[in-house]
Amino acid sequence: MISALMSNYGNPDLEFERGEGTWLYTPGGERYLDFTTGIAVNCLGHCHPELVQALQEQSTRIWHSSNLFRIPQTEKLARRLVDHTFADRVFFSNSGTEAVEAGFKMMRRYHYSRGDAQRVRIISLTSSFHGRTLAPIAACRNPVHIEGFLTGDPGFDQVPFGDIEALRAAITPATAGVILEPIQGEGGIRLTPFDYLRQVRELCDELGILLMYDEVQSGMGRSGYLYAYMASGIAPDLLASAKGLGGGFPIGACLSTERVAAPMVAGTHGSTFGGNPLATAVGNAVLDVLLAPGFLDDAMRGAARLRAGLADLITRYPGVISEQTGLGYMIGLKCVISNGDFIHALMDERVLVVKAGGNSVRLLPPLNVSVAEIDIALGTLQRVCERLATAG
Repeated sequence: MISALMSNYGNPDLEFERGEGTWLYTPGGERYLDFTTGIAVNCLGHCHPELVQALQEQSTRIWHSSNLFRIPQTEKLARRLVDHTFADRVFFSNSGTEAVEAGFKMMRRYHYSRGDAQRVRIISLTSSFHGRTLAPIAACRNPVHIEGFLTGDPGFDQVPFGDIEALRAAITPATAGVILEPIQGEGGIRLTPFDYLRQVRELCDELGILLMYDEVQSGMGRSGYLYAYMASGIAPDLLASAKGLGGGFPIGACLSTERVAAPMVAGTHGSTFGGNPLATAVGNAVLDVLLAPGFLDDAMRGAARLRAGLADLITRYPGVISEQTGLGYMIGLKCVISNGDFIHALMDERVLVVKAGGNSVRLLPPLNVSVAEIDIALGTLQRVCERLATAG
């Protein structure tokens, strides 16, 4: 039967009917080790009992009331995000790209409220990814994403990754702010150098523009910190969060300082489903787990074990994989062979990873992956590397 779905995701053959922890199961009962986690969404694996309980309990009470009324779960989640980050205010959306869009609007509104209405342009870095709605694809300028969708000047500029002088030269009286990822995801799991982050922060402060971090993928413990910016200690003015924030349930958030949030008065922005009771009940359950004493420390011990094993494989199979990048459980492997061939070879062995830029693959296991599962993944990677090295 021909699918009624649009073809923008291609035509995947692999299908799963259930998930449990780090494992996915096909209708035929075949088991796959999931190191994609929905592209860093299922931060606690599949069907985590505390998340399931939170969703089930909330589903018997109220699903949706709209932001015309107070939602206690939503206010609680916002307060917890504020208490554990740089932020003073939170706007909830349904996805990462919506959180980025909210940040773009806030940048422009901030300058407008200060009498600088001409400050509307936003600068991004090469190889960035900020979502698939119009403003984010305009910011990133990936030819594959913008073809057939954008013409003319959409109000965004782009500079080379890590080049502070190019950034300084690109800033004009029309610049509202800069957006960047502390760890680039789709661009190949590239850690933005801490010194560069410091220079960007200082430049933004010097010139009176805003700094926004996109932590849609790197946030919620994936780096070993609640948000990856905490590794550098260099805070932004705004931050986009999503993916792991709901542990698999759709939710996004734009975090902001008070001075940037202040101009967002009633009527300036909104979302029908953003911050609904179901999503924020699950978001609070995610934070219950992530913020529990010792949880992230335990996760990073597992990440160190995985990274050590990967480093050994790089040494042993330099004709297959050449470099490891990223931080914590946000891991990139640069491939010497085609990354697509590497992904399919692992899939044949029932281990799932995901493609990234720069001929890389991403390993994004659940933060609570077990030592035994890490060792299974490393053993499979070794077999695959051995086979591909021999075939080469």
